[in-house]
Amino acid sequence: MEFTPQQRKQETNRITLWGVAVNLVLAVLKIAGGIIGQSQALLADGIHSLSDLASDAMVLVAVKHAGEDADEDHPYGHARYETLATVALGIILIVVAGGIAYDAILRLQNPDEIAVPALFTLAIAAISILSNEGLYHATHAVAQKIRSPLLEANAWHHRSDAISSIVVLVGIGATFIGYPVLDAIAAILVALMIAKIGLDLSRRSAQELVDTALEPEMVKQIKQTILSIDDVRELHLLRTRRMGHNALVDVHIQVSPKLSVSEGHHITESVETSLKDKFEAINDVTVHIDPENDETTAACKHLPLRKELLLMLNNEWAKHEVLKNIDDVTLHYLDGCVHVEACLALRYLQHLDNAHLLKQDFEQLNRHISCIGKSKLYFS
Repeated sequence: MEFTPQQRKQETNRITLWGVAVNLVLAVLKIAGGIIGQSQALLADGIHSLSDLASDAMVLVAVKHAGEDADEDHPYGHARYETLATVALGIILIVVAGGIAYDAILRLQNPDEIAVPALFTLAIAAISILSNEGLYHATHAVAQKIRSPLLEANAWHHRSDAISSIVVLVGIGATFIGYPVLDAIAAILVALMIAKIGLDLSRRSAQELVDTALEPEMVKQIKQTILSIDDVRELHLLRTRRMGHNALVDVHIQVSPKLSVSEGHHITESVETSLKDKFEAINDVTVHIDPENDETTAACKHLPLRKELLLMLNNEWAKHEVLKNIDDVTLHYLDGCVHVEACLALRYLQHLDNAHLLKQDFEQLNRHISCIGKSKLYFS
């Protein structure tokens, strides 16, 4: 199912505002509980929850801009605001992981200074685990539904808070049974996992910012889809990239050089429709029609345009009493030269035996123009 920008914005705002409410309550609960219950781990976890509030605010701002329509300055839309925010969220996760690891290392160096917290701090940590894990699943579900890397990143941020609360729970529990060092060791392991999540999210979105191609398997399927369309002989210069939750495709397709402009246009529309129908992520397709493989054949861009070329041809045909009456000309720009097809009305042909001679005269006159390749004369 494809969602409109407004629907995506509504879905994102709804789940993010839920996250704001839950994290605000948890932050107050954990900071107050950490101070009153003498738990440095719970206090640090409360500060972690405040970072979730910052990330939620970033999501709301990014979605506001990403959902704006294309304009003169941003003809492809504003989807990359979402990408930039995803990179930022990944960096936040890495910073949070660094903070957790740093705090754990300090506690490893001074295990005797760790105070035994109050028993109720265990209950607060358990509530935090359940709440943040619930937020993770709810946010992840919406992210999958609307294909939002930004919400996916925020979901993992919720899970990082749940994991840090598990560390707090283990740490507090360990202090009660005489093993405060377990808290610090577990915290370092969790910090490494959170850092990897942040690094993966940032790297993936950074690749999007530099227009990295789609996944090889998807590119292969795109090629197969295009080549399965009638009258598409070959394709080349296939380029793909992502922009937010969307994918963009540019491709050159080779068709018969004798097709009409309208038929060629119809084939490009078929390519565009087929790709959009098969791949939900693809929303923009640019198709360039080629009559030949312009990667291997001689270029035609230096050749004269129709108006200039017809002027030269008519000057040559004017030397012949009959051929000067040609008024229907088709030009084919192929392999570095121009092939000319012309039609002469039958009323100018006095006898059928003259047809062959007229064709020879036609070809001979055209040879005087250096850029002309093949020549064909028809009668109607």
